[in-house]
Amino acid sequence: MLSYPRSHPDGGRDRALPEPHTDGEDEFRVDVERIRFSPYFTRLSAVTQVIPQAGSGTIVHNRLTHSLKVSAVARSIAVGFRDASDTVRSIVDDLGGCDPVVVQAAAAAHDLGHPPFGHLGEQVLDRVARERLGLPDGFEGNAQTFRILTALDSSDATPRGLNLTKAVRAAVLKYPWTRNEWRAVAPRPAEQLPRGVGTDAASGALKFSAYSIEALEMADVLAVFPAIGRHQQTLECSVMDIADDIAYSVHDLDDFYRAGVLQYTSVSAELNGWLAAQSALAGLDNAEVAVRRPGHSLEAAWRRVQEKDAWIADAEAFRNSVERVRTDLVEGLLSIPYDGGLEADRAVSSFTRRWIERLQASIRVERDPDVRSGHVRLSRQAWHDVVVLKFVHTRFVLDRSDLAVYQRGQARVLEALADGFHTWLNDPADAPRAPRRLLDSVEAATEEYRHLRDNAPEYLEVAGVGTGESDLVRLGKSRAVIDYIASFTDAQAMSVATLISGTSDNLWESGRSL
Repeated sequence: MLSYPRSHPDGGRDRALPEPHTDGEDEFRVDVERIRFSPYFTRLSAVTQVIPQAGSGTIVHNRLTHSLKVSAVARSIAVGFRDASDTVRSIVDDLGGCDPVVVQAAAAAHDLGHPPFGHLGEQVLDRVARERLGLPDGFEGNAQTFRILTALDSSDATPRGLNLTKAVRAAVLKYPWTRNEWRAVAPRPAEQLPRGVGTDAASGALKFSAYSIEALEMADVLAVFPAIGRHQQTLECSVMDIADDIAYSVHDLDDFYRAGVLQYTSVSAELNGWLAAQSALAGLDNAEVAVRRPGHSLEAAWRRVQEKDAWIADAEAFRNSVERVRTDLVEGLLSIPYDGGLEADRAVSSFTRRWIERLQASIRVERDPDVRSGHVRLSRQAWHDVVVLKFVHTRFVLDRSDLAVYQRGQARVLEALADGFHTWLNDPADAPRAPRRLLDSVEAATEEYRHLRDNAPEYLEVAGVGTGESDLVRLGKSRAVIDYIASFTDAQAMSVATLISGTSDNLWESGRSL
């Protein structure tokens, strides 16, 4: 019988700086506690998950509660490998192992880099970083997570980073590449590119897990896993990624139901409309499908799935998933309006438990996955279930005009912060009065760019960035501004924005956020 879990004999337990080891103390457990005690982890309790807490009328998930649930799901999947077949256990062992504690650590850390205001904040900061601040690799929440763990946070062992084991650092690399390395890659169809890269080669990868200044460290930790192919996640990262998908798909529906933003009538009309007219809808061209009529949006979603993920897309499985979601979500959960009573609470708890257990039981492990998949994935049917659940999220929550109006206001807050702090740093007369933490970040980030120029200038060259001292200072200031803003909670961002615009009524109280 194979041993389990494998103890990362090839360097997974190594740290950048060696530390004294206490007998009986698990290095990976130390990593979990460092992450959980980090101020970056604490701030997640005040960062939006999908819908803002303010005005929701009920308790909704934030980034912290989401991370805790991802951690629980991920650990359950990893522990489940102990009872897997010998074939699966052999694959797990050959690919470098899957330690449940490493998976927990990665799950706890996976959202550390999310800025204020959820995914909206990520998109705005990326645009501002590239278009206004001149950062070729912009902003990306996953890359920011890796940067927090390796550079921005601190521990007793080092003032730069948490000095985590290589296995844990590798396990947070959901998109194990930099943005700019894809600029030199010839255009390819979406189905031939790893999930998250996107198709705009000129702009680089859409999703990525390391900025150029962390590229060398990313390569170093991935070298511990020689059996993992290029652009593939480690097994432990793949488990964390699947758990994130499961939690997002199911637990967030809990929020939408309790907040009253998912309505029986509209969701029912869309799903039933597609089921009743599937053949007719399939005959329409894309322009006709774009018309907002019941069933049309779901048909458009199915076409995108076919285009990007032909390796797993299956018409029968997709229809089965639509029917399953209609039966269990629409005719089941949504048929009981949430009123805060015991019946409604039991209904949502039962729905959540049933779906989590179903998806956790649908895990598959592959030695040679498709380029758009990972070594750990959902079964074909469960994969389609998640696609349909995510469609419900997008169509009936994220696309709402009332949410869009609110988000446009949040976007202006982030733009004002970026413009304000960047202008301040570039004002020679007043820059010394900028917040101490921001000035320290400028020095540290500039030094990181100098280190990159001296050790791997190709990462700057592929981005079309100059390597002169003035170029590096400019990059350091811009990266520091983005790091600074991304570290705010939702409330801090709103408060500091009023300060920098000169409209705050609470100068001294708001100033503590700096």
